Amino acid sequence: MRKDISTNDKDINDLFLKVVDLVTQARNRVATAVNIAEVYTKFHIGQYIVEYEQKGETRAEYGKAVLKELSKRLTDRLGDGWSYSNLRQIRQFYLVYGNLTDSVCQIGDAPKANRRLANCPDSEKRIAEPTFALSWSHYLILMRVENSDARSFYEIECAGQQWSVRQLSRQVGSCLYERLALSRNKDEVMRLAKEGQTIGKPSDIIKNPITLEFLGLKPDAVYSESKLENAIINKMQQFLLELGKGFLFEARQKRFTFDEQHFFVDLVFYNRLLQCYVLIDLKIDKLTHQDLGQMQMYVNYYDRYVKQDFEKPTIGILLCREKNDALVELTLPKDANIYASAYQLYLPNKALLQAKVKEWIEEFEENEELKKLEENEK
Repeated sequence: MRKDISTNDKDINDLFLKVVDLVTQARNRVATAVNIAEVYTKFHIGQYIVEYEQKGETRAEYGKAVLKELSKRLTDRLGDGWSYSNLRQIRQFYLVYGNLTDSVCQIGDAPKANRRLANCPDSEKRIAEPTFALSWSHYLILMRVENSDARSFYEIECAGQQWSVRQLSRQVGSCLYERLALSRNKDEVMRLAKEGQTIGKPSDIIKNPITLEFLGLKPDAVYSESKLENAIINKMQQFLLELGKGFLFEARQKRFTFDEQHFFVDLVFYNRLLQCYVLIDLKIDKLTHQDLGQMQMYVNYYDRYVKQDFEKPTIGILLCREKNDALVELTLPKDANIYASAYQLYLPNKALLQAKVKEWIEEFEENEELKKLEENEK
């Protein structure tokens, strides 16, 4: 006699979830493939447009008229999506990503570059097609990043951390590349463009400054540390994005008792890449040596009573309005895993940060040249 199968049966539910998961993964793969195919298609359309313009100065001069006519014909044949502005973006996409292997025949952004390319022999016009892993909407944002090193960094991070278009836009707008660069030694800045943000030591997670514009707190408003903490808790997803790779949130106002006294750590995180706890204390007033001493005590407690043998030493971060590196250096031992990091409630001045990074890189390159000269003299 046939038994009725209960729809609440655990085995049936497990089967149902497996099928749903499989179908969802398949749909995501199809959607990703479609997005990537769109990017490659637009890359080659941009190539056709640029190559058409390279055939003579007349075509380069009247490129605007050419794109308008091409837009009209494509729209008549293929429908929407081929406006003049879209074709300009497609052309620009190729100019940004379609670098020639021969340095003399590099593609630039100006018509002069097109005319220079027109004079290059066909044998020298070899295109090393880049590998694309993001959607067209992502590349529309990346194209606006003028610094090629910064653009490479954002592309690596976006693909590796699967940032949404909105998240990528926020990271570019908050000058993540520049803030990370200014938090590193000059010889480490060059790695950002090639490898993205690598997390190998405690200082790798520090940004200068940390940008908290998403909290909605006005810079000139009066607020308490508890209000700042509540705002962070309410925007934890955005805060984790700002902190960077590998962070997991554990607790707020984490209490521990020592010598019959209760102490509270504002925010406790764990970084799975560094395999250590990260304690954050919020300070809205001027940083003092007492604040540093208190954080040193928190870190010591976690290292001695919380951390497991396989875990790395605890990191302490004092998140304050204004940091004082001299005070930190004078107060704490050199091997202390404690950092002061300034926060700001508004997006940083991009031009100012870019100028600072450029200055650092130029100074680094000059020092490298001096080292080579000294070695040659020896």
